[in-house]
Amino acid sequence: MTECFSNDNYNQQLEKKVDNLKALLSDFSLPELAVYSSPISHYRMRAEFRIWHDGEDLYHVMYDKKTKKRIRVDEFPIATKLINRSMQAILPLLQHNQLLRHLLFQIDYFSTLSGQLLITLLYHKKLNDAWIIEAKKLKMQLAEQGIDVHIVGRASNQKIAIDVDYVDEVLPVMDKVFVYRQVENSFTQPNAAVNIKMLQWAISVTKNSLGDLLEFYCGNGNFSIALAQNFRKVLATEIAKASVYSAQYNIAVNHIDNLIIVRLSAEEFTCAIKKEREFNRLKGINLDDYQCDTVLVDPPRSGLDLNTIDILKSYKTIIYISCNPYTLRDNLQLLTKTHSIQHFAMFDQFPYTDHIETGIVLCKK
Repeated sequence: MTECFSNDNYNQQLEKKVDNLKALLSDFSLPELAVYSSPISHYRMRAEFRIWHDGEDLYHVMYDKKTKKRIRVDEFPIATKLINRSMQAILPLLQHNQLLRHLLFQIDYFSTLSGQLLITLLYHKKLNDAWIIEAKKLKMQLAEQGIDVHIVGRASNQKIAIDVDYVDEVLPVMDKVFVYRQVENSFTQPNAAVNIKMLQWAISVTKNSLGDLLEFYCGNGNFSIALAQNFRKVLATEIAKASVYSAQYNIAVNHIDNLIIVRLSAEEFTCAIKKEREFNRLKGINLDDYQCDTVLVDPPRSGLDLNTIDILKSYKTIIYISCNPYTLRDNLQLLTKTHSIQHFAMFDQFPYTDHIETGIVLCKK
């Protein structure tokens, strides 16, 4: 398996992605593409596995998307070394614990560059006090092997955290260090090494910016916290409660004093900025106080809706982070009527897959 993770194989797949992206966006006037590579192995901070019970034995499995064939997974080189260590350590402990293994169907691993780890055990049964006692023992047993871990149990309409349900990531970005609280089962960038490169790129392309920054889909504040240094003020929106709570913590722990995050969807914020509707969640915030010349969007795979695109056209600078080059292409057909592409980057968040992460900066014509 490790033979697949060679420099030659990695570079070949990266070149193919570069060619595909350039061909897909060839209808546009593009500057030179900046390519940001990934480590060739142990780059993924999260991993999810189904658990297969085979008599007294149990092991991690994944399913081939095309054939639906079950594949036993004893090692997972794309995941961090900490996840791989934990995969090896936890199965023998679960194998001999009837309460913890009973009706266990999935294990999720969530690690950080800072060395923190969270493991979620998912069940087809209701979790009770006896489960909590055994989960605490499991945490201690893993600690005895040098694995400091937080454990969460999930069942239908039930979530139990042994201690906490988050990890705190620490990312060195240029001359600063940023702390990001990341909550279990919420969105975070899966490839931390490439995320650092994305943040460095975003800081570089917004240096010497005038006015304020508006960000849609801000998640836990990943971009807005790093970019606050380049703007007078930053206003960011996010709809997921867990991400908003994480973002508020991250603002405080990083001592960012010019950033406010509100819990609104992009569509709701569009209504607010057009003054079509008032929102209680915007109480105390006067949108007229912001002079947002720059807007950053990091939308889901479906891309931007037409109403949001219409709003974006009024901004001098648009930073578009895309996880789907096809919807990016569709959105650019409209955005390039008013803006020209000034910066063009590809970030290899997901090596050895067809997924492409793209960064585009557009400036008003």
